[in-house]
Amino acid sequence: SGCASTSIVSPADDGMPSVTSFAETCKPWDDWEKPALPFRVYGNTYYVGTCGIASILIVGVDSNVVIDAGTETGADEILANLRRLGIVGSDIEILLASHEHFDHVGGMAKLQQATGATVIASDIAIEVMKSGLAHPSDPQAGMHDPMQAIGYGKPFHHSNAPYKLSKFTLTPIETPGHTPGAMSWQWESCEDEVCKTIVYADSMSAISRDGYRFSDHPEYVAAFREGIERIAAADCDILLTPHPSASFMLQRAATGSMVGGTSCAEYAAATTRRLDARLASETGGE
Repeated sequence: SGCASTSIVSPADDGMPSVTSFAETCKPWDDWEKPALPFRVYGNTYYVGTCGIASILIVGVDSNVVIDAGTETGADEILANLRRLGIVGSDIEILLASHEHFDHVGGMAKLQQATGATVIASDIAIEVMKSGLAHPSDPQAGMHDPMQAIGYGKPFHHSNAPYKLSKFTLTPIETPGHTPGAMSWQWESCEDEVCKTIVYADSMSAISRDGYRFSDHPEYVAAFREGIERIAAADCDILLTPHPSASFMLQRAATGSMVGGTSCAEYAAATTRRLDARLASETGGE
């Protein structure tokens, strides 16, 4: 099995905030740095982000992983949530990234300094995080101030094989489009031998600086569509996204369970509709 047992925070922990607390505290498309209490998503997977920006903890037997670091200020809230779960910085071995924008990895340098963890992402995302500067092919290049640069990072070299971490397995899914180096991640979490496949799917929205036309970059759009197709085809019992409201995470939290509610296929279909609409608006189509 690709599951990991929960060695640091047990399922019976009475101090664990309920999943409904997320819906009670936060509102749709909330402030990126508004504090939210951590909660269990499923099994060994926990939400440790803010109301407006996701950060995910996966607890392993001898290594723990955090996906995304929020803004530079939001990283302080992530670290506080990790402490609430009894996890100190040195307990984190790996930091993963979705896409290389300041609202999701602007706090990565701060998390790396606090944990000593290795940052793993795509080649392009690592390049951006090491320099703090947007990649030239990013549709939003030039829109944002530079980020604090990470000290070191390890590009994930794709070999069509899952990435083994401790007692569990993470599968990278290349999903360029929102940024050129964007990635999504897939893994399995279990409760009482009932296992669910979780996908942390990147934003995949066609947003850009003024004057940028996706239709002027057909190869970029083709890669964008290929990434969407990978998400559509992914096994996906639980969908999580860097912006919680993009996958109705608050609405699902209000029901008391993050399982189901929306699927990767539905998310991919909505992404395709938005991309098609953007391209049509650029070319004068209907």
